[in-house]
Formats: sequence, structure tokens, C-alpha cells
Amino acid sequence: MLMTKILDSFKLNTYELPRRSGEMKEYELDIVVKEKFGVELISVPSGEVIEVDARLESVTEGVLLSADVYAVAQGECIRCLDPVEIVIERKIQELYNYEPTNERGKKKRKSSTEDLTSEDLDVADEFMMEGDILDLETPIRDAIVLSLPSNPVCSQDCLGLCPECGGKWADLPEDHAHEVIDARWASLDGLKLEGSTLEDPDFKI
Repeated sequence: MLMTKILDSFKLNTYELPRRSGEMKEYELDIVVKEKFGVELISVPSGEVIEVDARLESVTEGVLLSADVYAVAQGECIRCLDPVEIVIERKIQELYNYEPTNERGKKKRKSSTEDLTSEDLDVADEFMMEGDILDLETPIRDAIVLSLPSNPVCSQDCLGLCPECGGKWADLPEDHAHEVIDARWASLDGLKLEGSTLEDPDFKI
């Protein structure tokens, strides 16, 4: 049975999923983003929704997440500063391991950093269940960030802006140009000598 949930965080409670291997549940999740989600120049804005079609499957080690992620990132072109939107559609699959237990079936107490073994460090790099909770933030963030360009452009052919007037080259006439004054004469521009200026056609040096 497909279940629809609107989440205000990335934590999904899986209490409906039986822990027998092979059991499955499917979810349609709308996750409201509380802070921008992406890279510096383009991201999913705060307040927008990330759509996730998730399938959870109980396996021996934990819960296997398979999901389709959909979002729309917004930013601006680094060349012409026009708005840019990028539609993100990614698939993710991650295994969330059950919390480790001791021989009595109780949760192991967390060790201090000094007591961690190499095996503990390997486990720390894996996704772990928090009781019945799956924290989806890291795999979704990774999927979105890896889909975004570090330097977004509105098109690969974008010519950017005129450095003199700031106009967009695509909107300017082909013969658009600005008069360039030789830097050697720039300091004399407007200089008055005996009532004449450089603009005076009779002015002579």
C-alpha cells in the first residue's frame, strides 16, 4: 500500500514496516526544506518541497531504501545574472543498518572516541537506524549537490554582459560598441587651455 506523508524534516518513522526480511512499504514523501539545499550559486530554496518516492525493504542487516528524488533548484547565471532553474531527478539506494546490540539483545552503549576500534570506525561511516527512524538528509543532499553545476549558466552559448554598460550581449545590436579613449590621453580629457578643450576642433597641443 502506497502511503503519502508530508514531512517537516528528513526523519522518516518506519514503525509500519515489519522487520521480517522481504517485507516492503512504499511512501510518497513531500519534504519541506527549512534551509537552502545545494551549493553556493544554485540550490533548492528554503520553503520549497523535495519530492521523494521511496520504497523500504526489510533485509537481514537493516532497511534498504530505494528512492526517486525530484526537486527544482534555483540560482542565477554567472555570465548574465538571469534566473536559472534546474530540474533534479535522481535515484538513490542506501542500506540503513539496525543499531548494534550486545549478546543480550540490548543496544550497545556508545563508546568514547578513545575507545573506538577500526571496526567501530567502519560502522560509523555507514547509515544507521535510530530505533525506527531513517534520517534521509545525507543521501538526498548528496544526490542533489552532485546534480548541480558549481557555475550555473542559462545556456552554454550565453555571452554574458557588456563590461562597459552592463547590457546583456544577447539583447544588444551586433554593432554595439563604446568609444575607447587612449589611456595616455585620458588625463587630458576636458582639460582647458586658453578657453579650449580637447573636444574643441581648433584645439592644438
